[in-house]
Amino acid sequence: MIYIFFEMLQSWTGLEVFYKLFSIFDQVQFRALLASGLSFAIVVLMGKRVIRFLISMKIGDGGETDAELLREHAATKANVPTMGGVLIVGAIFISTILLADIRINRVYLGLFTLIWLACVGGADDWLKLTAARRGTGRQGLYSWEKLVFQLGIGMIVGFFGYRYGVLADGVDSMAHVLNLPFQRTYDPGTKFAADGLIYLSMPIYIFIATMMVAGLSNAVNITDGMDGLASGTSLIITFGLILLALIAGDQGAAQYLYVPFVPFTDELAVMAGAMGGACLGFLWWNCKPAQVFMGDTGSLALGGLIGYIAVMIRQEIVVLVMCGVFLLEIGSVVLQVGWFKYTRIKTGTGRRIFRIAPYHHHLHQGGWAENQVVNRLWIVGILLTVIALASLKIR
Repeated sequence: MIYIFFEMLQSWTGLEVFYKLFSIFDQVQFRALLASGLSFAIVVLMGKRVIRFLISMKIGDGGETDAELLREHAATKANVPTMGGVLIVGAIFISTILLADIRINRVYLGLFTLIWLACVGGADDWLKLTAARRGTGRQGLYSWEKLVFQLGIGMIVGFFGYRYGVLADGVDSMAHVLNLPFQRTYDPGTKFAADGLIYLSMPIYIFIATMMVAGLSNAVNITDGMDGLASGTSLIITFGLILLALIAGDQGAAQYLYVPFVPFTDELAVMAGAMGGACLGFLWWNCKPAQVFMGDTGSLALGGLIGYIAVMIRQEIVVLVMCGVFLLEIGSVVLQVGWFKYTRIKTGTGRRIFRIAPYHHHLHQGGWAENQVVNRLWIVGILLTVIALASLKIR
């Protein structure tokens, strides 16, 4: 919005002085960095007020769990307020509105995705945390209800994302290319699309978008179980997203690295920058011992936004490598539940692969201190992000 304001002001007045003073806002890289700083400042400055409000509303984690091994761990965090994700979502929204070019349809579709998933997570948090006050046994949204809303926004993203690609770039747009590992999307030394590229039909594009948005939304939600784990890992991934968005939206950079060029997606670097700043600011309050948890309000929104940006810039596989920690966490839950049900049917007694799932709790029960688990998974996240970005050059 600020960017648009100064652009309009300069065109109305015709004064070069406005361009000379504010030309730096033409640089999306600067606006991405500024969005990071603004988001960080919003979360840090508003953190105490929001935490006090949540405590006054008694919006704290009840520490309830069905797993015996986690009861003691959960009890130590019973009085820490949750729903702190409103800080993250609010900071991302404000920073993006102010610093991104909101005339770009991919920007406001991203904001719509963010708010949609934050509302779903917020409803789930509120139902869980007010169950005792309302005198009902219902603990949050049912799993199928959350899944319906997650799949729903994924399909909306897929439909409009595909349409935006057609309208912006033509039928043979790189916005619809299936970007495979180590595959060149341009012939070396030319601006022409390489032979053998796979252009996705609308149904397949929608399916991929739905799986990315809904899957990563759930993955971050499951990872959010230790102080700083989900927010710190998301922060690491946002650095990669900023670079990928800047490359995808710059024709020269995209052709140099042989990756799909999708016009206007460099504006998503501003959104990714805002997400990084919000996660960094949230770590100020969420590092051990945490003063607030993000809850489903923040985790669903963060995961969905990561998946959304990956789809828009056509870098799903690279982003999935960066999200390896999240995939490990959700994979451990799927394997644990699946194996337990299978062995119970076959033998009459359910067996487990891990001491407890998600995997971060398995490591904790194995003797690692909570700080060790979080810090080492951060290190894994950094390594995976470096590997994912390095793979762009191996084509």
